[in-house]
Amino acid sequence: MPHGIAIAVPQGRKANGRRKYLTCTFRELDEDSNRLANGLRGMGVQEGMRLVLMVRPGIEFISLTFALFKVGAVVVLIDPGMGRRHLLDCIEQVNPDGFLGLSIVQAARVLLRRRFPNARFNVTVGRRWFWGGPTVDQFRADSPATPLPLQSSADTPAAIIFTTGSTGPPKGVGYRHGNFQAQVDQLRDTYDIQPGEIDLPGFPLFALFNCAMGVTTVIPDMDPTRPAQVNPKNIIEAVEDWQVTQAFGSPALWNVVAQYGKRHEIRLPTLKRVLSAGAPVPPRVLRGVTDMIASDGEMFTPYGATEALPVASIGAAEILDDTAAKTRDGGGTCVGRRFSGIDWKVIRISDDPIKQLEDVIEMPPGEIGELIVTGAVVTDAYVTRTEANAAGKIAVGDRVWHRMGDVGYLDTHQRFWFCGRKAHRVRSPAGTLYTVPCEAIFNEHPSVFRSALVGLGSPGEQLPVLIVELDHAREEISDEREQLINELGNLAAKHSHTEGIRHFLVHPDFPVDIRHNSKIFREKLAKWAVEQTLYETARSSKCVC
Repeated sequence: MPHGIAIAVPQGRKANGRRKYLTCTFRELDEDSNRLANGLRGMGVQEGMRLVLMVRPGIEFISLTFALFKVGAVVVLIDPGMGRRHLLDCIEQVNPDGFLGLSIVQAARVLLRRRFPNARFNVTVGRRWFWGGPTVDQFRADSPATPLPLQSSADTPAAIIFTTGSTGPPKGVGYRHGNFQAQVDQLRDTYDIQPGEIDLPGFPLFALFNCAMGVTTVIPDMDPTRPAQVNPKNIIEAVEDWQVTQAFGSPALWNVVAQYGKRHEIRLPTLKRVLSAGAPVPPRVLRGVTDMIASDGEMFTPYGATEALPVASIGAAEILDDTAAKTRDGGGTCVGRRFSGIDWKVIRISDDPIKQLEDVIEMPPGEIGELIVTGAVVTDAYVTRTEANAAGKIAVGDRVWHRMGDVGYLDTHQRFWFCGRKAHRVRSPAGTLYTVPCEAIFNEHPSVFRSALVGLGSPGEQLPVLIVELDHAREEISDEREQLINELGNLAAKHSHTEGIRHFLVHPDFPVDIRHNSKIFREKLAKWAVEQTLYETARSSKCVC
């Protein structure tokens, strides 16, 4: 498909108000990435070198990524939204050989050069200021478009991608070309994605899959690090301008779009496939999106992690018709059946390393344990914070099982029901409480937008505390907080798995992950809850602190 549009990027507006787009074809993308690869090789970049890529979503992000693949380098992708300290720590741990980045990125590299002593191969995207080295524009002007004679194998290192850090410091996950190829195959075959389709990816990295499938990528006008703050009109406009057939976004993004679509009775008949991942998608969002898209369209919620993606999938129709009621009653969130290339087991929960598969005890259907998975999409190691490999991986010959860090159970239909993160379970003297089944009970309160269960104290002696964030449309309830707390207590008493929860707090705005704006940072909430309970204790005893 040499003349097919590979990428379209919004570029301001015409006099009539319609959006303008910068586009490139698949042939132009291939030739451009060849020029960039030849430029990189000409400056001395060799196979296996690690180069940090920090540019905005668009043509250059995609072209530079494929250029790095073509030269045999390892592309390092770090979400800038994780905060300055985490960002610099991650880059320092990688010990990169160079940076491909915007002018501001290169300026920061120069000022902090002592932290990156091996960064010798640096290419500026944009204007070069007070440092040396080539620019991307110079590569394009001076380098040939001929392909490099490089052959990668499935085991060739391809990328380092960092986890969000929602349950600890971000870790660098080592991807091989075989992992990426398996991801393409699984996504394409499972969702029947066809060449010539048009995709709107709310997460920039997923645009790379499109190029491997012959699918057009329309870059949305949004800040990918703040999907909850997206302007829904920009998403709808792009879908209508390009007759988009597929779109990906976090639950936070689709929540905003679905609400806007309902208010304005928006219909998007070309959109036949919507994907959302990163956290469980509330039924109201599933219903709102499916009401907007093609009558025969479907919304899917693939499940996985940075270390293993995709693992399982389920459609909105199955959730709304079958599993949602059980979720509301505290049965966990059903993430569906495994992809064909995945093997999985639910094993007895352990916080210790597992050295061999023979040491695990599988749980029968319906009993909660931790999930482990293996398959071609499963990465085999962390390449930074490598001490995490002992706790996160189980090696069986040349096969690696990844411990997802999630707890849940398999049902009799071989569907996995997610009950929360292993690290977030609350171990009280009365027993173990799991976050998702407990929170589901309180999320049904009309004034609650979302909730988070945390444990205060040492495991085994933890005090369960339920924290809620109010629905912004009902924030007037904050003046009646005592009534709300009483109502939450009554809800807790009605269910055997929540009756031990007797402490409730209201938080103004939950801290969430930067990648999807959906994963709740319960560790931060637990620290906040300790401060609140100390304050309340001091106030009630009339102490001056």
